[in-house]
Amino acid sequence: MLFLDELTEFDRRVLDVLREPLETGVIHISRAARQAEFPARFQLVGAMNPCPQGFDCDLGNACQCTPEQRGRHRKRLSAPLLDRIDLAIDVPRIPPAELGRDTPDPDAEDSVTVARRVAAARRLQLERQGCLNRMLEGRALQQHAALAEAERALLDAAAERFRLSARAYHRILRVARSLADLAGARAIGRAQLTEALSFRALDHWRVE
Repeated sequence: MLFLDELTEFDRRVLDVLREPLETGVIHISRAARQAEFPARFQLVGAMNPCPQGFDCDLGNACQCTPEQRGRHRKRLSAPLLDRIDLAIDVPRIPPAELGRDTPDPDAEDSVTVARRVAAARRLQLERQGCLNRMLEGRALQQHAALAEAERALLDAAAERFRLSARAYHRILRVARSLADLAGARAIGRAQLTEALSFRALDHWRVE
């Protein structure tokens, strides 16, 4: 796992080097007349502020950044890099009352329960198709992540609205298939597809 905090503070050229290993799981290093290939499969996790104002900003009334400033802040991440990020979520400020709570949320799942469900979904994927969902390509993806007509129309409309690339389109299908596996569903339903689309928040930047 590679965790990059304050993602937008990294040099854009350095971040774009991650595009190749994120896509292929390998990286090529060229020096003079020689070239070497190394395995580089990893999970990228990044965190960033929503705008330059940083800690004091919740993108509400407290934000003093202009749309231009927000745009420049976000453009520190290239579109091809954002295209390769499957899950993007907003983490709101935690209210003081929540920070001071000394008892756990009764509706929250504990880590052991979540881990068991993830392990079960992983076993299901290997038994069904011989690989994890993230490795599905071409006909295998079409077969195991097939959508009903209504769900296909929803995904196509989202692809048109947010100008999704073919890469993003297929990544949404893989995420939706994984969500269905976690839910124990045989087919991808509207709930799983809608949730997978909600994780593509970074694509919304392109149409703001």
